[in-house]
Amino acid sequence: YGPQNDVTLKMPAFEWVHVQLHQQKGMISLSPPTICNSAKSVNVSFKTPTRGEIAHLVIDSTGLKVFGEGEWKVKKHGQERRRIWRKLHLAVDSKTHEIICADLSLNNVTDSEAFPGLIRQTHRKIRSAAADGAYDTRLCHDELRRKKISALIPPRKGAGYWPGEYADRNRAVANQRMTGSNARWKWTTDYNRRSIAETAMYRVKQLFGGSLTLRDYDGQVAEAMALVRALNKMTKAGIPESVRIA
Repeated sequence: YGPQNDVTLKMPAFEWVHVQLHQQKGMISLSPPTICNSAKSVNVSFKTPTRGEIAHLVIDSTGLKVFGEGEWKVKKHGQERRRIWRKLHLAVDSKTHEIICADLSLNNVTDSEAFPGLIRQTHRKIRSAAADGAYDTRLCHDELRRKKISALIPPRKGAGYWPGEYADRNRAVANQRMTGSNARWKWTTDYNRRSIAETAMYRVKQLFGGSLTLRDYDGQVAEAMALVRALNKMTKAGIPESVRIA
């Protein structure tokens, strides 16, 4: 068959659909799977091959554009009213750079609201979990206590002590009051490992773009999980190592 007889439709990031149009007759009643319909039924798993204890789990989130314009268009012609985003939440092993947990939520879901569902995706033992001040809520701390994970979450400026079993947070609050900031606490607890989660977000956007192409929400979830799975495969193949030379 000649190349003009094949139509190739690309399902972003994770599937190719090939439709042979070698006959015009008899095709009227045939309903080939469309990209959107196929995406709704795709269930993408990104289970990691590694096992065992995780020393430091680092958490962050970023926005992925679903409907919107490029930066140049916004500067030149202004911004349209309708801009829809989804939030990608990631939990990353700071040692292996593997994404251990991932979730996609609506843009009106806060980081702290998404946190319990995110952290429950893994049953591996975790020594500590680091996240930024947006996660400084009882909801997040209670989930970490339930899983017996040490919380590395900087308290907000002027934060007060919490009664009850919030030893990790209250120590951070005490340190903030003694030193006037969270800087020393971050240094002594190795909190700055959390930047590895930011690096993972950067890699997602640089390698796969900062947007989702499918309109159906289930399809968007599958697309996002496919990106996570692809990034984990690339990480397993090897990532650059930085070595200080001076």
